Amino acid sequence: MNTINEYLSLGEFESIIFGNNKVEISDLVLNRVNESFNFLKEFSGNKVIYGVNTGFGPMAQYRIKESDQIQLQYNLIRSHSSGTGKPLSPVCAKAAILARLNTLSLGNSGVHPSVIHLMAELINRDITPLIFEHGGVGASGDLVQLSHLALVLIGEGEVFYKGDRRPTQEVFEIEGLKPIQVEIREGLALINGTSVMTGIGVVNVHHANKLLDWSLKCSCAINELVQAYDDHLSAELNEAKRHKGQQEVAARMRKNLSDSTLIRKREDHLYSGENTEEIFKEKVQEYYSIRCVPQILGPVLETINNVASILEDEFNSANDNPIIDVKNKHVYHGGNFHGDYISLEMDKLKIVITKLTMLAERQLNYLLNSKINELLPPFVNLGTLGFNFGMQGVQFTATSTTAESQMLSNPMYVHSIPNNNDNQDIVSMGTNSAVIASKVIENAFEVLSIEMITIVQAIDYLEQKDKISSVTKKWYDDVRNIIPTFKEDQVMYPFVQNVKDYLINS
Repeated sequence: MNTINEYLSLGEFESIIFGNNKVEISDLVLNRVNESFNFLKEFSGNKVIYGVNTGFGPMAQYRIKESDQIQLQYNLIRSHSSGTGKPLSPVCAKAAILARLNTLSLGNSGVHPSVIHLMAELINRDITPLIFEHGGVGASGDLVQLSHLALVLIGEGEVFYKGDRRPTQEVFEIEGLKPIQVEIREGLALINGTSVMTGIGVVNVHHANKLLDWSLKCSCAINELVQAYDDHLSAELNEAKRHKGQQEVAARMRKNLSDSTLIRKREDHLYSGENTEEIFKEKVQEYYSIRCVPQILGPVLETINNVASILEDEFNSANDNPIIDVKNKHVYHGGNFHGDYISLEMDKLKIVITKLTMLAERQLNYLLNSKINELLPPFVNLGTLGFNFGMQGVQFTATSTTAESQMLSNPMYVHSIPNNNDNQDIVSMGTNSAVIASKVIENAFEVLSIEMITIVQAIDYLEQKDKISSVTKKWYDDVRNIIPTFKEDQVMYPFVQNVKDYLINS
């Protein structure tokens, strides 16, 4: 059970989204939310407060009479439930609910406590709103996508429930839940913020960390395959450069390879004084995709960590407008809903994950090209050369998928298009950035799946199964349970998908 209280850590957030931990709302939060609601209701009585007694956006110049103020909130929710494209995955939608719940719990939004209670129930009962990928420009936050969440909270729209897409009203009846009764500004408070892009971002970081770990493990295994020298992983070499990410990647690789019998020491061979050849048969040093892994994955690690820190700050922030300040008895109008922080971080994330994918693709190409590895048959073909194809077919998939990620890595952060009668004259496109980053992450899992199948085929060809490290042996066995050693050609796509699922879910 995770209690929403003062500060929600990224680890706690992930335990709710991926570990299905339950959410509990503390009395502190309920008191804080209730105070904010009561203060706003009293404070707005004889003042002009945006979104309470005014229209929205460029229509804020129009006063809304008191008798229409509640209907105004319903109008806002319904009119902005206009998303298109693919639905967000249930896990991303659940993350969006939690991000919004945590923001509203800060007491800066003036919502009624019933909103907090119902959002917690949706999380705890695994009821997730139908939210579409397309619709948000990320300026007044995720207006369109969050409207689909708000639509569910008022008992309308659709949800995903026990694997099915069903009408909200039907699921609420099954679960005995009641929609909220919109009060003073629930409509605006629910949709004005960065919670969808942030929720998707948390899911992206979770998967990015997995990708980094798998990329590191694949890189270690290839070092074993070629019986690489260990000095490029040494603490001495990597600490000569001051980047912490590089040093940590090298340290992880040394740990992973600690019990491998294949990794060699340069002093035992090239430094022995016994090698007198004019042209060396053995490589003095490996290709960059093998010996520069700490320098390549180091920036990936540091970027993922920085993105995680920004996300944690964002879902613990009041990203609403206006901001209700009970302590100072004031309501502040501004732009905390603007999504530039998340937009930029998602662009950074997709760039480094694309680079990770490029590393995997180059390592794969090294294994498949017998002329450069001088160890393995072409395409790691364990069958009859010319008659069988080995991994030739799946390389095309890895190459095209990597190319797509390279194209998708162009930044969204700088693609502002004014809209909303030019009221929103510069926008973040943060949700687009987060969605595209998730696509790049999915692509990376696909390329790594193909690389891993190739690696285990190579281990078998070289008869190294009993010489590899225990870390490599663990995932070698897991992949072999999915796809046994093969010589004859077979339909590959089910195996690639199953290995991909293994990488994501392990």
